[in-house]
Amino acid sequence: MSIKTMDSKIRKLTFLAVFIMLQAVIYGQGRYDWKGKRAAVVFTYDDAINQHLDVAIPVLDSFNMKATFYVAPTFYPLNARINEWRKIAANGHELGNHTIFHPCNGGPGREWVSDEQDLRKYSYQRIIKEIEVANNFLSALDGKNERSFAFTCGDRFVEGKEFIRDLTTKLKGGRAVRNEMHTIDQIDIYNMDGYMINNQSFEEMKSWVDRAVEQGSLLVFLFHGVGGGHRLDCKAENHRKILQYIASKKSDILVEPLVEIAKYIENFQKK
Repeated sequence: MSIKTMDSKIRKLTFLAVFIMLQAVIYGQGRYDWKGKRAAVVFTYDDAINQHLDVAIPVLDSFNMKATFYVAPTFYPLNARINEWRKIAANGHELGNHTIFHPCNGGPGREWVSDEQDLRKYSYQRIIKEIEVANNFLSALDGKNERSFAFTCGDRFVEGKEFIRDLTTKLKGGRAVRNEMHTIDQIDIYNMDGYMINNQSFEEMKSWVDRAVEQGSLLVFLFHGVGGGHRLDCKAENHRKILQYIASKKSDILVEPLVEIAKYIENFQKK
């Protein structure tokens, strides 16, 4: 074998070795970013409705999955069953901040928003204070000092300012309403994606999970009704099936409340 031929083979082997190493690094990043798992899933439930306690919690607990429930002190189902909400928090579920009065931007298409709850009429200091008071209420309820926030109706601005940026010492993260998912290095923990559930099929929700695993991304589910209780609903059977599917892939998928996922992302991004 000539020296030229040998050099050519060495170059090819070197290139192949480098290629394999790069693939291993890329695969490793997708595989191990989420505490040794390929993807992360967060189940969130908005507005403290009875079906969360009666339908969602039993299924979550049967699969040993912990979720985040965004509640407001003025919601009747929260006050009527407050000891049950305290119990689920003690069992590892997160009670997240969802303001006190659930204000949303009113206007065309949102005629259901009352003048008192129209976020467009809030001052900046009013929304800040409302979220702080809601935090105090929740701490008195569950004894915890760390929690995340969900933007009511996905509305993130008051007086043209993104109010959560002045609450980062009070809140560990914020969930928006946006059907997107990103890898751990791309996520803004104070503007996290949330896939709104409104009668999607199990197959469609399963496709999101599969894509999250393939991409190494975070997938946040945003439920309201589960088997009823809200106009934005998920059939109880489809809810159970998607939890069961994710449980079957527990070696690949990390499932935690949003507050824990946000803290993990923050620490990861600081490295």
